[in-house]
Amino acid sequence: MLIAGFPAGAWGTNCYLVAPAAGEECVIIDPGHQATEGVEEALKKHRLKPVAVVLTHGHIDHVASVVPVCGAHDVPAWIHPEDRYMMSDPEKALGRSIGMPLMGELTVGEPDDVKELTDGAALSLAGLDFSVSHAPGHTKGSVTFKMPESVDVPSVFFSGDLLFAGSIGRTDLPGGDMDEMLESLARVCLPLDDSTVVLSGHGPQTTIGRERASNPYLREVAAGLGSGRPAPRRGM
Repeated sequence: MLIAGFPAGAWGTNCYLVAPAAGEECVIIDPGHQATEGVEEALKKHRLKPVAVVLTHGHIDHVASVVPVCGAHDVPAWIHPEDRYMMSDPEKALGRSIGMPLMGELTVGEPDDVKELTDGAALSLAGLDFSVSHAPGHTKGSVTFKMPESVDVPSVFFSGDLLFAGSIGRTDLPGGDMDEMLESLARVCLPLDDSTVVLSGHGPQTTIGRERASNPYLREVAAGLGSGRPAPRRGM
């Protein structure tokens, strides 16, 4: 399996291209702010043909390049219905203006083909299987994507802004909720095997085992405790 990832834009949002191998079809995950050039470079380098864009949530730092990427390759975008409005109205999702100079760089709106994700859905795209889990807390429509373990590759978990290396996503923006975040961590993350590789929306790669042992939020959830602390202000 091939996973090519890179941080993009003002928020350093991780965009991933996933394919069975070089020269095959691929899925693009979270093409955010200023990700278009990086996507095209990775497609060319690995000789990939995109078949879909899938989105962990609707914040502008994760979806800003959806329209140009989908338009250039005539592919659909998948997003949870509760976050779909954010593609056309990003400032409503933030509760504030993100700034006119930055807005001038964005292509706001939906691509021509939008498909909606549901909890428990099984997506088969580009010869790959993704299981979808609805994981609200950062936004109402946040989701994660899990790929199954294979003979020589551990399970891979695209956590979006639910779980980071050493931290979790912020919950202080519209639609954020700490109680929902903790419930999602318990329901979605804790059952995963320790060997599961976590590729998050921001920051470095980690594993569930490492986070279970060291992430203060995941440790408190595993112990059955609620965290009274606000989530770190990471990402958007």
